[in-house]
Amino acid sequence: MSLLSEGPVLVTGADGFIGSHVVEELLARGAAVRAFVMYNSFNSWGWLDRLPESARDGIEVIAGDIRDGDCVRRAMSGCCSVLHLAALIAIPFSYDAPQAYVDTNVNGTLNLLLAARDAGVGRFVHTSTSEVYGTAQTVPISESHPLHAQSPYAASKIGADQMALAFHGSFAVPVTVIRPFNTYGPRQSARAVIPTIVTQLLAGTRRVRLGALHPTRDLSFVRDTAQGLIAGLDAPAESVLGEVVNLGSGFEVAIGDLAHEIAALIGTPLVLEQDRERLRPEKSEVERLWSDNRKAARLLGWQPRYAGIEGLRRGLSETIDWFRDPANLGVYKPTAYNR
Repeated sequence: MSLLSEGPVLVTGADGFIGSHVVEELLARGAAVRAFVMYNSFNSWGWLDRLPESARDGIEVIAGDIRDGDCVRRAMSGCCSVLHLAALIAIPFSYDAPQAYVDTNVNGTLNLLLAARDAGVGRFVHTSTSEVYGTAQTVPISESHPLHAQSPYAASKIGADQMALAFHGSFAVPVTVIRPFNTYGPRQSARAVIPTIVTQLLAGTRRVRLGALHPTRDLSFVRDTAQGLIAGLDAPAESVLGEVVNLGSGFEVAIGDLAHEIAALIGTPLVLEQDRERLRPEKSEVERLWSDNRKAARLLGWQPRYAGIEGLRRGLSETIDWFRDPANLGVYKPTAYNR
């Protein structure tokens, strides 16, 4: 029997970019969802507020903070499984506020693991990031690639990953670590490169300001990532518990080439300008990311539906179409650098 049918799934970070897509996919599969969102005085549920009202009615929303252990325990009470996505993720801001990244990404994850251990949940899927690998030493990057943190963000995620795996080994918490490569799609923050390019071009700018143009990234469309994370709940326990699994398209593209692909799809001229403020410190730039996704196919039965250059173009087209809606584009500030 699938864990999705046994009881509520707690989704942390449900108000965010990937989390909101995960919630949508779970609802489409008939799962009961408890969405854990970051408390704020505006009573905002983040991107969940943009879902159709009929979908929102099917979600149990709890506002809180994963840094508060009591709050986490209340949110997890009665849940049968956990998809943990809540995290601070912006790399540039991690240079300014590294303590906040440790508090949220490491200690927040610890709170969830303690609560999951004591609640006896059936599965705990922990979301990692390809940034933990640093610049590729061998390609494609498999799960056995060395971990090399090149930013405080990456270091905090390595700490969170290792804490999750330690709880599996020490306390038999049924942990699976899913490691998405660079995810993109509708609702993504402009702290990421694709929304940065798209919003500037759709706002009428022809001289687009970016950081480094030569690094390569393995870009995964958000629906592929959401389906891969949920596959971590559905896969047989004997296959995935205690395992780390990459999710990636298996295709790399340089940032400069990506910008020209986006401009071609929008149908607008493009001049790229390097903005020094957007550059990472020299030794912090991850130069190359390209995933080996064969383990995901073997253990999760997952393969990207938006693979290769044609898959990338299809995903970019869907993303651009979403941003073309004035109600969506109006949420963004194209002229401001979002750290």
